[in-house]
Amino acid sequence: MCAIAGLLFKHNVKRNFAMTTGQALTEILDATLHRGPDSAGWALYRDPLKDLYRMRFLLPESPGTAHAMGKDEGLEGTSENDSTAYQIKTIRQELEALDVTIVKEWVEGCSFAIHAAYDGDILTLTRSIEKKLTPISMGSRLDIVKDVGVPRDLDKKYDVSSFNGSHGIAHIRLATESGVHPDTAHPFWACGFENIATVHNGQITNYWIMRRRLERKGMAFQTENDTELIAVYLAYQMSQKASLKEALKASLDDLDGTFSYLVATKDAIGYAKDKLAAKPMVKYENDEMIAISSEEVGLNRLFPGQALETSEPAPFTYGLWTRDN
Repeated sequence: MCAIAGLLFKHNVKRNFAMTTGQALTEILDATLHRGPDSAGWALYRDPLKDLYRMRFLLPESPGTAHAMGKDEGLEGTSENDSTAYQIKTIRQELEALDVTIVKEWVEGCSFAIHAAYDGDILTLTRSIEKKLTPISMGSRLDIVKDVGVPRDLDKKYDVSSFNGSHGIAHIRLATESGVHPDTAHPFWACGFENIATVHNGQITNYWIMRRRLERKGMAFQTENDTELIAVYLAYQMSQKASLKEALKASLDDLDGTFSYLVATKDAIGYAKDKLAAKPMVKYENDEMIAISSEEVGLNRLFPGQALETSEPAPFTYGLWTRDN
């Protein structure tokens, strides 16, 4: 089944909402855990770093000595024979060769996180490294964390609850067509296009047709997951000067299947639902925020004891909520 979640604060002012953004997204996922206990992930939009990019890379699944390091500790002393240490060394070397200057680095769960200075084009960078490395996300604000496991356990592992940024989307997955691995967990980054991430409940039935079309246009894929296709499709449309709203509208005609998906950018969250609307998506909105869940029980976790006026977007519709910056 899978479940999606989203939260966006409309204004950059002091909030009345008691939870952090990370706590709220985790509560929504936990409330809908019956829909997807295999893996979980969050696309978190943090405050931008001055002249730095946030980068995160997937490490080998088998834990090595580097996984035992603390978040802010150095990685010296790891064995060169260890697959994790070797991959970290490769990441450093590949980035250095492309004039990326690492300012801060740490191992967190199955990922290697970096703050780095880079003056070039992110798309050019990812095209240069994607055959040797597995980037999870890059952007001035975007930071994706995802792994095998349930939300509460992964929250502790990645400290998601400490995140209190402007917005984010999240996902829990029930694996149906591919294995249970960190790289098949959602969200998916539109590789090469900073700050664009998607989560999805459903199935894109014309996946291979659309993938081949996008590959012929120069777009690249890291997995065979249909949610990644949505991210790459939207990124391609926007690279052709379409607005995000125009890209969402076009996806309703171009993508076949049953789907409800969310896309996030540096300052917005959008959605699209197919014509059958078989995959649920419930929305709650007040003056302060937009909150989205696959089931109303997820929204109730945010406002316990309150009667909420919720709504579900109509079939074959799309929409976009943008922050007031």
